[in-house]
Amino acid sequence: MERQGCRFGSSDGAGRFLLSLQDLNSLTEDENLDLASSDNGNDENSEHEIEQEEDNLLGYWQNIGRGHQVVVPRDMAEPIQQMSRNNRSHDRELVPFKTTGHKRKAEELLYEKRQYEKAKWACVKQNESSYEQSTCLGFMKLMKYICQQNSAGLFLGMTLPVVTIVHTNQTRTELQPEVTIAYYLPAQFQNETPQPFDAEIAIEEWPAHTIYTRPFNGNTTEESILQQINQLGQHLDTSEQFLHDTFIVAVYNNPAAPNRHNEIWFIHSP
Repeated sequence: MERQGCRFGSSDGAGRFLLSLQDLNSLTEDENLDLASSDNGNDENSEHEIEQEEDNLLGYWQNIGRGHQVVVPRDMAEPIQQMSRNNRSHDRELVPFKTTGHKRKAEELLYEKRQYEKAKWACVKQNESSYEQSTCLGFMKLMKYICQQNSAGLFLGMTLPVVTIVHTNQTRTELQPEVTIAYYLPAQFQNETPQPFDAEIAIEEWPAHTIYTRPFNGNTTEESILQQINQLGQHLDTSEQFLHDTFIVAVYNNPAAPNRHNEIWFIHSP
């Protein structure tokens, strides 16, 4: 089992596993079905069966986390259960944008230029010892907000991509420890935005901005992110102005998907 996310284990890499922020918001259909139905009777809506489903799902992730020094607390039971019931790929709203240009080399897309309009995002800052830890812990907070822990008491629905703002040193060889994990508010909540109960979550209105983006597949680790930042930097026109040490990692798929789709974003600086 190899998943993107919080990496723990022996220093030589043998037997290491990953607990992902995307694992927490998207079980595969088979896992979801097996866990949800393990003790169900005929009445799937009974209170006992709902509680049992929550316990099964929570226990599944606690067992994973326990072996890898990641604590999935009891209060994540209901959000995990809600996500597993409501989160289907065809229901996930995409962050809207307009493609304004691109550059290719043969069949390879070197980068795409996009325009994103002003929009509201729910954001949480984390400053843990690793990128993987920060993204996991930050997304658990956002997950609670999405799953009814908000002033409207509503399940807000999942949007894609989930993005993480990262910062590097001047030579782009190291990631800084502080990151911002952000969730795009669905269109129906852009004007009247439910407020989070968690004071660490901020609702921010991001201005319209131009992004240069390059796709990549696989795990999002500190090493792969730095590699992708430097690759995209090599392809861009040096006359263009970009934020030099601030970048965005966009994640679209859960780790069970083959050829997981991610993007690295450069932010144009006018």
